[in-house]
Amino acid sequence: MPHNTPNEHDENGRGNDPAELRWLEDLTSGDVGEVGGKNASLGEMIRTLEDEGIRVPAGFATTARAYRQFLEANNLNDRLDEKLSAYRSGDRSLEETGKAVRRLFLDAEFPEETAEAIRRAYRELSQRYELDGVDVAVRSSATAEDLPEASFAGQQETYLNISGEKDLLDACRRCYASLFTDRAISYREEKNFSHLEVALSVGVQKMVRSDKAGSGVMFTIDTETGFPNVVVINAAWGLGENVVQGTINPDEYRVFKPLLEADGCCPIIEKTLGAKEKKMIYARGGTKSTRNVDTRRRERSRYVLDDDEILTLARWARSIEDHYEKPMDIEWAKDGETGDLFVVQARPETVQSQRQSGALKTYRLKGKGSTVCEGLAVGDAIAAGKAHVLHDPDESDRFDEGAVLVTEMTDPDWGPLMKRAAAIVTDHGGRTSHAAIVSRELGIPAVVGAGNATDVVKDGAEITVSCAEGEQGFVYEGLLDYEEQEIDLEECPEIRTRLMMNIASPAAAFRWWRLPARGIGLARMEFIINNIIKIHPLALVEFDQLEDREARRRIEEITRGYDDKCEYFVKHLAGGIARIGASQHPDPVIVRMSDFKTNEYANLIGGAEFEPEEENPMLGFRGASRYYSELYRPGFDLECRALKRVRDEIGLTNVAAMIPFCRTLEEADKVLGVMKENGLERGRNGLEIYVMIEVPSNVKLAAEFAERFDGFSIGTNDLTQLVLGVDRDSTELAGLFDERNEAVKRSIRQVIECAHQHDTKVGICGQAPSDHPDFAAFLVEAGIDSISLNPDSVLPVKRRLAEAERS
Repeated sequence: MPHNTPNEHDENGRGNDPAELRWLEDLTSGDVGEVGGKNASLGEMIRTLEDEGIRVPAGFATTARAYRQFLEANNLNDRLDEKLSAYRSGDRSLEETGKAVRRLFLDAEFPEETAEAIRRAYRELSQRYELDGVDVAVRSSATAEDLPEASFAGQQETYLNISGEKDLLDACRRCYASLFTDRAISYREEKNFSHLEVALSVGVQKMVRSDKAGSGVMFTIDTETGFPNVVVINAAWGLGENVVQGTINPDEYRVFKPLLEADGCCPIIEKTLGAKEKKMIYARGGTKSTRNVDTRRRERSRYVLDDDEILTLARWARSIEDHYEKPMDIEWAKDGETGDLFVVQARPETVQSQRQSGALKTYRLKGKGSTVCEGLAVGDAIAAGKAHVLHDPDESDRFDEGAVLVTEMTDPDWGPLMKRAAAIVTDHGGRTSHAAIVSRELGIPAVVGAGNATDVVKDGAEITVSCAEGEQGFVYEGLLDYEEQEIDLEECPEIRTRLMMNIASPAAAFRWWRLPARGIGLARMEFIINNIIKIHPLALVEFDQLEDREARRRIEEITRGYDDKCEYFVKHLAGGIARIGASQHPDPVIVRMSDFKTNEYANLIGGAEFEPEEENPMLGFRGASRYYSELYRPGFDLECRALKRVRDEIGLTNVAAMIPFCRTLEEADKVLGVMKENGLERGRNGLEIYVMIEVPSNVKLAAEFAERFDGFSIGTNDLTQLVLGVDRDSTELAGLFDERNEAVKRSIRQVIECAHQHDTKVGICGQAPSDHPDFAAFLVEAGIDSISLNPDSVLPVKRRLAEAERS
């Protein structure tokens, strides 16, 4: 059975094709005017990317000439113009116009010359696959679609599992009619495209039997942030329409493109298991060619693709992007009969790639309300308004301009109503669903796949939709106060001092990739443990001995599908670190090993059984003292396993480790020994290990610490607390807590001078440079190598440092 390359045509085949039809392998990207963007792209890939192993199913396309002959043979031009003019003048509604126009097409017949060309090509395609009547996908391809400045995705129809000449002609006729879906009509009006100048080509391809496997979409750019170095893949069981239409929550995989060809690396930086509630399969008998069925429990708990398949698709995506020299939106399918992967569509990505590079908008909630529901965040904005819970686009007459649309899912029929919304919330769908695509185009926040939004959000209630808090989007009660800030990235001076960022959330790391920072000086591991993993590591290591029944139940639920519960911890920690590491690659990303206090550890699921009670956890069993202690060593081993996986398996060797609260040289030696036993040896595979400078002994013994570590990172909060003897959390002593105190500044200057004497890197990751311009100037004068800041402080501090360096 052929994949890309067809058998040779007979004397009635290629070379004598009528003007109404072209074989895909004869097309190039220059044929958009004749066969539309979709079909031209398929032909371009068959001709140019076959040598790279990319498979595209064989097929043919009707031409724009065939469409126009159809209009002429059925005297449709004048009648179309009449009905569209009535809509434009306001005499007929969009719905009435669309329905009437589509009826004209469905009642029309193909000219015999065109019909025979389609029948003959279909017979030849069947012969190539050695079948009596090959099953095909019939897709619409408008001659003005998929241009860089406009996206026509979802406006025209696709028909799957079509077989037989009669059904094929009927599907082609319905594709023609779909050139006038309600959304297509309104979109062309908005974009000022002439309805009668746009033609439609029909692509006919051999079906990939993904009904017996899986399918989905992938983007060569992060769909939420525009971060260019990842491929985002969505996957579900069965035919791909459920993913495209957003009727299910798919698996989601992210692959780091720069390491795809690195030897021995598996640069999959995220794998999220989707619910995949339904799958579309072939229908047998009746009028429908496909049907949806519930996925089995085993399928919901399994990933659709294995790692090799994920990497193969990511390599294909990168090759397609390189060929077209622009970010791409690609549909793929896996054949369940052969196990082969195929690309079935590729078009330019038209949202993130079109954003202005010079400005960055940020949003921040000033307060929190009660959470009503949550799902996947689309975009990074915040909006507030009255909720309208609708179940059908026909209810649009009761939707107020600027309200929040809450519904089960959307399709192109919702398009006109969505344009009036301040935000969108759906029960179903993933990042490539219709609701997600359209909300990005409109630049409004959306929370998709919330599960029960239409049940828990009350119609008419005032709510706030926040997509500014990472990957999860939240719907809050009430109209919450928030701020919006626009950052001009082009007004940014050059400076000598290296600026880095402090990052906690893996999802947030991609949001800031355009900032002029050169690495991450502090990535907080405890954020990943607390917000993503949520379970105390020792509760996983010693799960069988865990006495807390409620904790056992919650752990069983969270780690469902993991035979090795420790692997749950390692996988999620490695994935979180990898996303942060990828966001700044190849610049350094310094990951601080866990720095919870005992009371914070105890609050993790199952943690109470493993943590001692302390009078002053701030100065107790924290940081380095835990890592070699038998009370926590097995948990630290898991942290090391995760970090080693990030560096050695994923390939992000720009990730360094940092040890917090290391009080003595003996403690430093013990921790380094434990790390070496776990495969994290300083210098091996370029590994750098840093130490936090936050207790006076670090300052007094800086020369000796420099012999053991590659770099210092000054933590001003703890250092100020201990140098001045002031509890940093004390309200009564708040006036005394000041990093600019001369005792603190002398300690910092001493560390910087010692580090330079011993060729040791030295930076600072505290809040003080963000809050105090004079302190930032002091650091520059003292010769600090790098300053790590919260992302929203990078640009203002950079301007202050430029002034300090000039003076």
